Amino acid sequence: MLFNTYQFAYFFLLLFPAYWSLRRFPRLQNGLLLAAGYYFYACWNPKFLALLLLSTVMDYACGIWVDRAEDPRRRKVVVGLSMALNLGLLGYFKYYNFFAESLQAALAKLDVSVSLTQLNVVLPIGISFYTFQSMSYVIDVYRRDLKPTRDFIQFATFVSFFPHLVAGPIMRPTSLLPQVASPRRFHLTQFYEGVYLIFWGLVKKIVVADNLAVLVDSLFGRWQTLDGGTTLLAVYAFAFQIYGDFSGYTDIARGVAKCLGFELALNFNLPYFATSPKDFWNRWHISLSHWLRDYLYFPLGGGRGTKIMVYRNLMITMILGGLWHGAAWTYVFWGVYQGLLLVGHRIATPWLERIQPTDPVDARCWKALRIVVTFHLVCVGWLIFRADSMEQVLGMLSAVASRPAIPAAASLVPVLVIVLPLMLVQSCQYLSKELAFIARTPWYVRSGFYTACFYALVLGGAFGGGKQFIYFQF
Repeated sequence: MLFNTYQFAYFFLLLFPAYWSLRRFPRLQNGLLLAAGYYFYACWNPKFLALLLLSTVMDYACGIWVDRAEDPRRRKVVVGLSMALNLGLLGYFKYYNFFAESLQAALAKLDVSVSLTQLNVVLPIGISFYTFQSMSYVIDVYRRDLKPTRDFIQFATFVSFFPHLVAGPIMRPTSLLPQVASPRRFHLTQFYEGVYLIFWGLVKKIVVADNLAVLVDSLFGRWQTLDGGTTLLAVYAFAFQIYGDFSGYTDIARGVAKCLGFELALNFNLPYFATSPKDFWNRWHISLSHWLRDYLYFPLGGGRGTKIMVYRNLMITMILGGLWHGAAWTYVFWGVYQGLLLVGHRIATPWLERIQPTDPVDARCWKALRIVVTFHLVCVGWLIFRADSMEQVLGMLSAVASRPAIPAAASLVPVLVIVLPLMLVQSCQYLSKELAFIARTPWYVRSGFYTACFYALVLGGAFGGGKQFIYFQF
């Protein structure tokens, strides 16, 4: 079930009053949310409910076992069991064919012919998200950051909470589980904030992302014929497509959760205003980058040790982060590229600090320059991320270098019409340092904004079409 469909609208309009009619009965509310989450997930493929239930039951039991165990070795065994199950599910459904094909191709280059069985399996939607969330619960209990819950309904509701079930944000158990365990109260202000986020998220998805997708798919589909200017336009358009698509999903998820009395983590914070690669990852897909930091980078050693060890930790974290996104070599190279950016930034930081201007005007210009440079470094990464092969990446980069040109108006104008209003709003949010900038403006400004968004949805959106969100494939 997609957020941008009438099916979800009907589903939520039925769930909302039923949910709040049970506000005096938190256990019944949780039971309703659990049923809603399983129905929401089953709308894609009911068969995969068994995987969701398996992961839930195993990690619920592992949380209790690891808390009861006193022997450190036994505690590690329980955590290892949880990780083996969750990563095993990911490996089987998401990565087996990729690694089998890669190994077969590598052996073929050595004149070794091996026929490896290929699995005819469908990737369960959202498996990368809910396995990470469920697994982090056991790790947090192991670290004694959290006491395990004995209420299975609460835990199952935490895992299957439908607003963020299939594409995040990846919620920490220390944040979401207490909200599930506590009674919720309806607050009108929170409800208004939720409606605004749903509305704005739909605009970003079906007006910005879905319209850009048509152009992006067309240009990337005929990349061999593009000149340099059109290639750049395709990459820029994809940068805003994926931002509108994923941040739009997150806004809707956070808005729906607010309407139900929950607060989900902020997942995007104006990422294209980042001043460095490190700053970008503090603003983009924040829940994943923080998950990788806390459960992978820090356990590897983090910023401790020699410089080589720190660089190694950064590279391993980002390569695995790239592989998390998909079973393809382009995602691996994207992770390598992001790791190199972080390592390069870490090496350059002392030099950048020495040349930081002290004059206020110069400092603002320097900051603007860093934003522009960082954005283009990120866009190179988006080219790798979107391309079907490294041959396509190199071919499109070659076009930029060897065939510079101004993009045709037929392609350029639609992108500007879609992107410039979005960037105007983002610029106001950035300059005011307030993501809820619109809510703080006078009523006539808000009215104009909401009216413009409404007509954009009606005239430029495809609400009934229900185009799938990009991150659903991960």
